[in-house]
Amino acid sequence: MPSFIHQLPSTPTTNETAGEQNSVVFDASFLQNQCNIPYEFIWPDHERPCPEHPPMLHVPCIDLNGFLSGDAFAVSTTTELVKQACLDHGFFLVINHGIDSNLLKVAHKSMDFFFGKPLQEKQRIQRKVGDHCGYASSFTNRFSSKLPWKETLSFPYCADVQRDSNIVESYFLNAMGEDFSEFGKVYQKYCEAMSCLSLSVMEILGISLGVGPKHFREFFEGNDSIMRLNYYPPCQKPDLTLGTGPHCDPTSLTILHQDDVGGLEVYVNETWHSIPPDPEAFVVNIGDTFMALSNGVYKSCLHRAVVNSRTPRKSLAFFLCPKMDKVVSPPKELVSYENPRMFPDFTWSTLLDFTQKHYRADMKTLDAFVKWLRHQRDSQDMAT
Repeated sequence: MPSFIHQLPSTPTTNETAGEQNSVVFDASFLQNQCNIPYEFIWPDHERPCPEHPPMLHVPCIDLNGFLSGDAFAVSTTTELVKQACLDHGFFLVINHGIDSNLLKVAHKSMDFFFGKPLQEKQRIQRKVGDHCGYASSFTNRFSSKLPWKETLSFPYCADVQRDSNIVESYFLNAMGEDFSEFGKVYQKYCEAMSCLSLSVMEILGISLGVGPKHFREFFEGNDSIMRLNYYPPCQKPDLTLGTGPHCDPTSLTILHQDDVGGLEVYVNETWHSIPPDPEAFVVNIGDTFMALSNGVYKSCLHRAVVNSRTPRKSLAFFLCPKMDKVVSPPKELVSYENPRMFPDFTWSTLLDFTQKHYRADMKTLDAFVKWLRHQRDSQDMAT
């Protein structure tokens, strides 16, 4: 009996309608060996992976240790490199970041502990429709076509110790029991390290935008962020599908650590480019929320992930987000007659809710959100 079965129609979204199709359960242990993949995973011709290996994207390597040393030349060089990268495409690498290499190894190894379990056990922490945390097998409970060839495990992180100092540990302990106690501790430590790294990056971004090192760092202190473990199993028809479809991250900042397989691609100058894995570096990219915070000066960039027929790929993605009720509004220094306000004020919780209940994140998420938000506010005004 096949390991994927038909279920109820998936929830319609603004930019995709479920229609008459049913979703399938993505059981990687079965599907990774199949020569004929289900049609729900087959992407349109114009969105499929490039037949030839894409050119490498040249992104600057930011020496974080040099920046944190306070040396004037190092600070100036770093901020100029970041500024140019964020004006060009929004991607750069961070090296000499101070993250314990053993923590990275354990964090990658712990993914095997979870994703190697039978589907039924992973589904104990199944992500519910409308929620942003939990296990998702190819998002089959949300979408009915252009399904990504991957499994994910997403969970919340809170940097405000007065609210919840061990939120990651508690999340897994409550959802999966004592067997996941050590698992939760690993990712609690990893999220804490990523939060600290994010705040240092925010200092660089603040200086590069001319608002100083404190503005964005203070804005993101006590952040309500999201951690995601990505697992891309082999696919016998990798030319027909995608591990992650083209999209811009709706969050503020993504800090990604890849394994040694590769698969991340970025769309720059009308061409897809690869960002090869580097075990010593984190890939950092701007998201839609920071695009709004910078009043459109820095733009989020389209990217995707491809799969292969031989080797599983894993990645660790930390999505920096503000506190849920924090108002996203650019500093006055970034608003002028020449550069007027591009986006209305909003809270991160409102944008997050939009992406989970109304819209499948793509390259137009922020524009679609702004239209939706203005419609909501106009409707409320009319009602009063």
